Amino acid sequence: MNNNSIGAVVIGRNEGERLRVCLESIREQLKYVIYVDSGSTDSSVELAESLGVYVVNLDLTIPFTAARARNEGAKALLKLTPQIEFIQFVDGDCEVQAGWVDQAYVFLKESVDYAIACGRRRERYPDASVLNKLCDIEWNTPIGDTKSCGGDALIRVKAFEHVNGYNESLIAGEEPEMCFRLRQQGWKIRRLDAEMTLHDAAMTKISQWWKRHKRAGHAYAESFYLHGSSQERFRYKEVRSNIFWSLLLPTVILFSLWQPLMLWLLFVYPLQILRLTIRDKSKYASISLSFIVACSNVLSKFPQTLGIMTFYKNFLTGKRQKIIEYK
Repeated sequence: MNNNSIGAVVIGRNEGERLRVCLESIREQLKYVIYVDSGSTDSSVELAESLGVYVVNLDLTIPFTAARARNEGAKALLKLTPQIEFIQFVDGDCEVQAGWVDQAYVFLKESVDYAIACGRRRERYPDASVLNKLCDIEWNTPIGDTKSCGGDALIRVKAFEHVNGYNESLIAGEEPEMCFRLRQQGWKIRRLDAEMTLHDAAMTKISQWWKRHKRAGHAYAESFYLHGSSQERFRYKEVRSNIFWSLLLPTVILFSLWQPLMLWLLFVYPLQILRLTIRDKSKYASISLSFIVACSNVLSKFPQTLGIMTFYKNFLTGKRQKIIEYK
């Protein structure tokens, strides 16, 4: 691997010891590392500087988004090292696995029509809570060509600049949205069969699960607003499904309760959970885990729809939504 052609951009805020682990793991593989701090009140900046990492402090008078942090990091990296061909983006709560950058670099170097290479992101403590386990399952997407990546990925600078990077107005979902624009320009995204990062969600409360899914719903709505009229109808399926299951169907049930013959509608949700449990049982280690995933998939429609409604309410009133944090 040509170490001079790859750099890393790490973003974070108040990640504490997780940031140390993250920076040390990427410093072992790359010499050009930028850390973008978004107003940490702990010693994140001092920690990064002590590890020899160049630090960019975001101007917080401008609305903060992860997309903006990544763009600012890329801009600083390319200014310092203009020869960079690839950027490894990493969230500050992740540890980059040994050998990942080499594998992703070789793939992108040989596959010139691919803009992004990503791999397997795992939860560091999947058994610490059911919510952590759900995150670990969520990260496990199919190997091969894919439509999008997450926050950790090796990205070709030429492609990144081709679409002007991340959309800084998005408070979430900026990675799939950028991937959509890349695909519209003919670029491809690949998920390699390789260990990429260990992530620490630290999810122990239902309120965290709720906020995380509300943020996802907001991202669906905003992305659909931007690209829903495309041939792909980007994010239409997610918006439609959420509104059906958590808004339209409950309304129908509510107005049907006075008719005895319609009481069967009360069992629609339990039946849907049962259907998903049986359908997906082969994917998981036990039927109980399949049941938990099914419950989360069905019940998450409610906070996601709240996020969708929040986006449209803000759109109509001209209000800008602040970032929705679950940690």
